[in-house]
Amino acid sequence: MNTSLRLVTLAAALSLATACSILPKSEPVDIYRLPVNQASRTATPLDWSLRLNKPLASEALAGARIAVIPQGDIISGYKGARWSDPVPLLVRNRLLDGFQRDGRVQRLSADDSNLQADYELAGELQAFQSEYRPGGVEVLIRYDARLVQGRSQRILASRRFEVRQPLTTTQVSAVVAGFGAASDQLMAQLLDWTVAQATQAQAKNQ
Repeated sequence: MNTSLRLVTLAAALSLATACSILPKSEPVDIYRLPVNQASRTATPLDWSLRLNKPLASEALAGARIAVIPQGDIISGYKGARWSDPVPLLVRNRLLDGFQRDGRVQRLSADDSNLQADYELAGELQAFQSEYRPGGVEVLIRYDARLVQGRSQRILASRRFEVRQPLTTTQVSAVVAGFGAASDQLMAQLLDWTVAQATQAQAKNQ
């Protein structure tokens, strides 16, 4: 190797080392699943099928960050932590798992499979965050649900579900546990409402 080539090689190596030393180090990120504390049960299967759609969400709630409103109207995220999936997918998968654990509706599908079903459960996720309040911190989930007839796409019923889960600490692990407890409450309400509305629609069609 001649002297000129050695100098070029040395300069490139020094340049690379300098660039690496000034690049910011990426912070470690903890990835959280949504906790589930819903028991599975055996039930007589209902004679209709249900498709579960990912809820629509604003840009602030559409990503994988764990959202928090520390004050006023500021939406932030917990540093060094995120959900295992974008929030709409996280919620859709929780709905699918919840219906499977409940056991009454066994003919289930998800929107990404594009399978036709008798009914579809869709909606908008208006809130999925923790909030600092004068009385403490709480998890808030607000979901505007719509039950839609699969073939005609006619809205059969709609309802807003809102769950608030108080927290005793602001540690991220406790916040995630609060999201899990709130989602369990949401599932209990949403399951009974969906089954009641679809069963009523089935009776009208007979």
